[in-house]
Amino acid sequence: MGYLVNLVLDRKPTVVVGAGSVALRKVTGLLAAGARVTVIAPRSCEDIRGMASAGRIALVEREYAPGDLAGAFLVIAATADESVNVSISEEARSLNILVNVVDRPAVCTFTLPAVVRRGDLTLAVATEGRCPALARALREDLESKYGQEYAELLDIMGRLRDQMLERGWESPRIQETLSRLYREGFLGRLASSSAKELEGFVTDVAGEPFPLDR
Repeated sequence: MGYLVNLVLDRKPTVVVGAGSVALRKVTGLLAAGARVTVIAPRSCEDIRGMASAGRIALVEREYAPGDLAGAFLVIAATADESVNVSISEEARSLNILVNVVDRPAVCTFTLPAVVRRGDLTLAVATEGRCPALARALREDLESKYGQEYAELLDIMGRLRDQMLERGWESPRIQETLSRLYREGFLGRLASSSAKELEGFVTDVAGEPFPLDR
């Protein structure tokens, strides 16, 4: 069983080998995480070429060659050539670089869950690489259940937590109070209540007032 982590990739050098539709999804996710992305491929889809033209990524338009991964923090192999993908995996592992080979968990040092993002909230479904189709189907269920209102919920509750820490609240008290706010209907009140009503609800649950500044 894998050990799920949330990697900090801000300005970390990453390499994606391949430039088709699958590689595009990987590149988009890496950019969203703040990574510095280099794509290596002899041919690229239009969107990847556009990213390169805009200076968002570096594009090396040739076949992968040994040595291309030097200095990378993380590598994704997304080519249509199985032997090339295996070579990428072998080089990355020899250099102690994290590597994901699309749809080949046996030669990966990490796999990617199916994710739903709502602001800073991330919901992930992982199947240890055994059934990506099921992970995608479950992700679609999550997308329909957890809408964009959860981004606002997290933002407000995160700011409440910061205020509680500033007031010297102990961690168990913070966790219990925020859990109660959620269990007792804070999410539904975001859409139906005024700021004053929300602050009153928080005061009732927390035992003291907190400004929300929506």
